[in-house]
Order: sequence, then structure tokens, then C-alpha cells
Amino acid sequence: MRVDALLFDFDGVLVESEYVGNRQIARWLTANGHPTDTQTAMDLFMGLSGPDFLAAMERHVGGPLHDSFAAARLEEDERVLREGVGEVAGAVAFVRSLPRDLPRAVVSSSSTHWIETHLRHIGLRDAFSHIFSGKEHVARGKPAPDLYLHAAAALGVPIEGCAIIEDSPVGATGAVASGGYVIGLCAGSHCSPGHADRLRAIGVDAIADSFAEVAALLA
Repeated sequence: MRVDALLFDFDGVLVESEYVGNRQIARWLTANGHPTDTQTAMDLFMGLSGPDFLAAMERHVGGPLHDSFAAARLEEDERVLREGVGEVAGAVAFVRSLPRDLPRAVVSSSSTHWIETHLRHIGLRDAFSHIFSGKEHVARGKPAPDLYLHAAAALGVPIEGCAIIEDSPVGATGAVASGGYVIGLCAGSHCSPGHADRLRAIGVDAIADSFAEVAALLA
């Protein structure tokens, strides 16, 4: 296909925050009487944010969350924002290898503050002039397709000319529904055996186990 623009998910695509965040959730749940391992947390919550995330948590525990969860999440988020998390292997080199005039954007469920801070940590803040948050820029976040359509419109590129790099089933669902060319990336530490099969079942156009494979698909 001809790629006129690239849309990047963020957590789990550019930075290794999916594993870090779901590990903290699993530890909190386990400590509060709901034994949960990191893989289960990722299966249940990966890619969700805002009301959708809270609803999934409440389904898992069978009722409202204790107030201590919000405080624990805030403390963990502040720590991670201070200290940063590493890039997904190959992410920085891949972004730096892109033609300077190729339109690209981050399309994430996270806040713009979170995205911008972590882009600075990995040295890529200057590589993205467009950052879009499902919490801030659209009424319906992932798994709705709205965020991808919003980003494509802002870049001035039809969604059919956009390649979308996603790692989570929630994100892949919205990306496929948008009509873009969807690459399911399985390069992050959170991607367990069988992850690619879950993305294929959703209907992604291709699977890449590394950014080298992404580059080959787009060549």
C-alpha cells in the first residue's frame, strides 16, 4: 500500500508503559483481596482508559473500587512521570529513520501530558508535532475509531492512506474499524505468546514482531 501518514499508539508501542502500569494494577488488586497476575491485568485492562477502564476494574472486583486505588494510581503515575520508562525495542531508531516530511501523529488513550513527558524521556518529543488523546480530543475513545479519524483529518490525509501501529486488542479494534491499514505490533515486553493471534482475530492487516518488521512492511 501507499503510506501517506503514520499513526502511532503510544503505551506499548513507543514506550514500555503497558507492562509497568498493569504490573502495578495487579499488585494493588492482589493486596486488596483480588489475586491477579500481571498477564491477567493486561488481558483485562490493556488499552482502556477513563470510564471504560474503571468499568472493567469494577467488573473484575465485582463492585465499586476502594478509594485507595485512585491514590495508588496517582502515586504510581507521578513516579513513572518523574523516572520515565524505556522505549519499546527499536522504537526510537525507527521513528528517527522516517522521512522528515512523512506526516505522523501519536494517537493514544493517555493524556497529552503523559505522552509529551515520556516522549521527552526517550528523546522523541521533537519527532511529533501532532499528539492526540482519546481523553481530550474526541468524545469516544478507543475502541471507537474516532481518534484515528480525528488524527487523519488533522494531518490532511484520508484514513485509507494511513498506516496505524497498534499493540492492544482495544486499540486494534478501533484502528480496524477506522479503515486504516493496521499493523499489530508485538514488540513490547507485555506481548505474551498468543498475542499476535488475538490481534489477527480482530482483523489487523499485518503482524510485526519488531520495528524492523514494521519498516519492511512499509518499504
